[in-house]
Amino acid sequence: MMLKAVIIEDESSSREILRNYLAKYCKNVNVLGEAASVKEGLELLAQTHPDLVFLDVEMPFGNAFDLLDQLPERSFETVFVTAYNSYALEALNNHAAYYLMKPINIDELIKSVSYVTEIKEKENALENRILKSKLNKAEGKITLPQQDGFQVLNISEILYCKADDNYTEIFLENKKFVVSKTLKYFEEALADYPFARIHKSYLVNVNEVIKYRKGKGGSVIVSNGKELLVSASKKKQLLSYFE
Repeated sequence: MMLKAVIIEDESSSREILRNYLAKYCKNVNVLGEAASVKEGLELLAQTHPDLVFLDVEMPFGNAFDLLDQLPERSFETVFVTAYNSYALEALNNHAAYYLMKPINIDELIKSVSYVTEIKEKENALENRILKSKLNKAEGKITLPQQDGFQVLNISEILYCKADDNYTEIFLENKKFVVSKTLKYFEEALADYPFARIHKSYLVNVNEVIKYRKGKGGSVIVSNGKELLVSASKKKQLLSYFE
């Protein structure tokens, strides 16, 4: 898969080195442009809509995190390239796909591109197919404790579960049940069925996912039209259901 990429780095020599490495060792990366500051970077991103951004941390009149703060909804993956390891935690909090130290190690560069390629291939696979599988409905039932007894549900009818402190809301197409159990409880109870933990607050029936939207972690839309956020740390696990 070809990746559209841009390089945002204030040092021309560093841009040249990275550009040459990509051309020689990462043949599936097409560098669309380069920028030397936050302002230029924002303009370049608006023009190119890349899959991958190689982003230096320290730049004139701002840094990488200032740039990302202005792009709360973004579909590209970010590989930080910096001479400082002190930014690693902040990069992780900004959903970095990879963190490269200068001088760039070629093997690490190849790994970073391979990782992003894998994510993008899975995202594209979702866009090119109907996600909802009508032929693979989970069989089985689950009991929900109620004050006056218990409610029996067909597992296949559950669209998603939502955490509410020590309670869990169970959503069906036209009905909702509130149960005094944690979401972790249902994650374990439904482990043998096609349910994915996509966020600290959501457990979703992947058979009911009809669309995936790109973003930091992205989001899914289930069959009743509800849109649920996907954590960046859970995205790869979710996408693996649709390989």
